Amino acid sequence: MYQFPTSIRAAGACLILIAGFVQTVRANEPKAPTGQELAFDNSKGNCLACHAMPGDSKAVTNTNIAPPLISMKERFPDRAKLYAQLWDASKANADSLMPPFGKHKILSDDEINKVVNYIYEL
Repeated sequence: MYQFPTSIRAAGACLILIAGFVQTVRANEPKAPTGQELAFDNSKGNCLACHAMPGDSKAVTNTNIAPPLISMKERFPDRAKLYAQLWDASKANADSLMPPFGKHKILSDDEINKVVNYIYEL
């Protein structure tokens, strides 16, 4: 029976150890937040600071500063307009008090899309 040289066996053992380490590191990586988590996060979307979300029982707030986030598909039939509202609401309404989440890099494009997907279903 053929015996691989010691150096090849050692290299193979190292590769197996490295593969196990890489999988362990990946398993410990934090998962990306969902649209709901971003919307509820005080340091990110913080939607609950101003908006009620009657369609989500986990959205607990007593606020009524801004319109409730309900019937969003009917209110924003064009999803791109809802995205633009989160990116910079002052473009549609110069007097808006809503933070420009994209313009000020509070949320990334990916995060804005996740929040839009979440609130679009409310």
